[in-house]
Amino acid sequence: MLWLQRERRQGELFGQDGKYAFAADVLSPNRFVVSALVSHFDQILSDAQAAFAAAADAPALEQAKARFLGKSGSLTELLKGLGKLDPDARRTAGAEINQCKSAVEAALEARRDALRSAQLETQLRAEALDVSLPGRGMGVGGLHPVNRTLERVESLFRSIGFEVADGPEIEGDWHNFTALNTPENHPARSMHDTFYLQDAPGVLLRTHTSPVQIRSMQAHAERYANASVMPELRIIAPGRVYRVDSDATHSPMFHQVEGLWIGENISFAGLKGVIIDFLKRFFETDELQVRFRPSFFPFTEPSAEIDFAFMSGPNKGRWLEIAGCGMVHPNVLKNGGMDSQRYTGFAFGMGLDRLTMLRYGINDLRLFFENDLRFLTQFN
Repeated sequence: MLWLQRERRQGELFGQDGKYAFAADVLSPNRFVVSALVSHFDQILSDAQAAFAAAADAPALEQAKARFLGKSGSLTELLKGLGKLDPDARRTAGAEINQCKSAVEAALEARRDALRSAQLETQLRAEALDVSLPGRGMGVGGLHPVNRTLERVESLFRSIGFEVADGPEIEGDWHNFTALNTPENHPARSMHDTFYLQDAPGVLLRTHTSPVQIRSMQAHAERYANASVMPELRIIAPGRVYRVDSDATHSPMFHQVEGLWIGENISFAGLKGVIIDFLKRFFETDELQVRFRPSFFPFTEPSAEIDFAFMSGPNKGRWLEIAGCGMVHPNVLKNGGMDSQRYTGFAFGMGLDRLTMLRYGINDLRLFFENDLRFLTQFN
């Protein structure tokens, strides 16, 4: 570094703390030189490094920076004093000051990096993860038990040639009642048993999936209207149905599956064979008894209730009603566009919710609709 010794003829210009200064000397009336206290630059740098190192955080570091590089900092004051020097001296002293300033700024940036690294290290230690532990993973959903039953029922009936049919849940009175040979005074038509839509006469929430049978018959008859022989119609119609009822074994909305087989020479014996085979395959046991009790439904004649009993397990020997069935009434065949003199058919209907309860040993229908994961996750 440069040190210029000159005879002092004029007072000194000091920095902020009086520690660092230029002494302006006069050798002649027209010539000024500066005794640059260059050795003090080393002291400034040393002091700055010590102040920066003592700063424990970013705010303290900014305060230390202001002592040397702020508006009234030591180096700033020295730079202000350059204006009193002649050009040659100003050039030489300015270079020395800038060199010192660069060294101070480098020390400042180094301390900033050190503080940031220390802060990051502290944060990482606080948020440390034990990567040797197995991951928790994400929860995996599953099918509702009623949907599991529905898939099983569809699979079993598809295996013997049935197709799955669907239809609207908001139906008209004709498809839901009249076409199914339900008389005007039948209790099911009353508002005590059926949900009717306001300001829409004759429109209701379907009380069974039987309207799908009517729609399927109509579509089938139209498709083969000009055929000499109509292929058999074999469908099941699963879906939601609605009735005004609610307790431990009934819900205003529940699930039902109905079946229909129409063709030439279809008999009640075929109905019994299909139902018995389905129940044994559904419950995966041959140890059950099935009986058909005579009953009445307006859309079938003859009609029967279907009961079955397990030969083992907690329900051994207990007869349980599972479905209703019968041969399709001639009037229903006509309303479906079928020739009732040539074709016959059988139909059956059972509750999917009840099948699910029996298969899994559930005693309260309301559990299906409460969305309690403690209950639902048992089936996944």
